[in-house]
Amino acid sequence: MGRIITFGEIMLRLAPNGYCRFFQNDQMQATFGGGEANVAVSLANYGMDAAFVTKLPAHAIGQGAVNALRQYGVDTSLIVRGGERVGVYYLEKGASQRGSVCIYDRAHSAIQEALPSDFDWDAIFEGADWFHFTGITPALGSNLVQICKQACEAAKKRCVKISCDLNYRGKLWTRQQAGEAMGMLCQYVDVCIANEEDAKDVFGIEAAGSDITGGKLEREGYRSVAAQLMARFGFEKVAITLRTSFSANDNDWAGMLYDGKDCCFSKTYHLHIVDRVGGGDSFGGGLIYALLSGKDTQAAVEFAVAASALKHSIEGDFNRVSVAEVEKLAGGDASGRVQR
Repeated sequence: MGRIITFGEIMLRLAPNGYCRFFQNDQMQATFGGGEANVAVSLANYGMDAAFVTKLPAHAIGQGAVNALRQYGVDTSLIVRGGERVGVYYLEKGASQRGSVCIYDRAHSAIQEALPSDFDWDAIFEGADWFHFTGITPALGSNLVQICKQACEAAKKRCVKISCDLNYRGKLWTRQQAGEAMGMLCQYVDVCIANEEDAKDVFGIEAAGSDITGGKLEREGYRSVAAQLMARFGFEKVAITLRTSFSANDNDWAGMLYDGKDCCFSKTYHLHIVDRVGGGDSFGGGLIYALLSGKDTQAAVEFAVAASALKHSIEGDFNRVSVAEVEKLAGGDASGRVQR
C-alpha cells in the first residue's frame, strides 16, 4: 500500500437544494471539498494511506473540514492549524442548457495566507511514495507558488513521484501567470493530468481539429497535445480527460493516458449527471491508485475514467465509491441494475 500526500485548499461548499438557483429558497447545503482533498478521499476509499496537507483555522468551521476528511480515513495529522477563515465556494448546479455557476469567496483564507515556514516538507514526506497537487493551489498567490516549489523539491529529494492536475481556473489568475508558475513547477512533475482545455489555457498547446463548445473532440489532436507536453517537460505520463458536453446534465466522458510509447484511450461513458464537481479529481485519484497498484497503461486509464464516471452520479465533491465498484464498471457492467 503506497502512502500519498496531497496538498491544497479544502473549502466550505454552500449549494442550494437540488437544482434551485441561488436564494430561490432559504436553504443551502453545507459540505466540504477541494481538488486535492477530493483526491485524498478517493484514495482513502480505495484502501490507500492518504494524507491531506493544508492550513485551517482552529475554530469550529476549520474542525468541521478536518472531521469531513477523517470520516473517510484520510490522515489529517499533517494539517497546520492557524489563520482566521476557511475559504467558501457557492455552487449552483446547472440543468439542461443552463450551466452550473461557481462563485469563490476564498480571499484571506488560512491556506491563502500560509507561509513557507508553516510546512516541514522533509517531515511530511517521511515514508511517502507519491505527492499530488493541482494548479489551483499555486493560483492562490505567489506565496503558494513558493510553497509548492519547496514541496516539489523536497519530494524529488526523497524520490517521491509527483503528479499534478493543471486545473486552470481563470477566476484565480491569468493565463500568463499560470503559464509562468506552472511552467516552473512542471519541471518537477512525473505524471501530468489535464482536461481538454488546460494545455491550451496554461501552455498554449491546442488539440487540432477539436471544437469543445461545439462538442467535437479529435482524439489524434490530444495524442499530439500529450506528446508536446511530454517533450517540453519530460513527464513520464500524461493523462487527459475528454468531456463532450451536450447539456449540463448529459455528457460523454472518456480519457487517455500516454506513456511516451503507448497512447491508450478508455471506453466512452454516456453520463446523466447528478453532480459534476470533483469529476476531474476522481479521475486523478483513480489514476494514482491504478499506477501505484501496478496496472498497465490501458487498465490504468480505464480504472480512472470508470471511477470518475461513478463520481458524476454522487452529490458533493467527494467520490464515495470502492475499488470493487470501479472495477465492476471498468469491466463492462454499466447497466446500473439494482444489486441484490
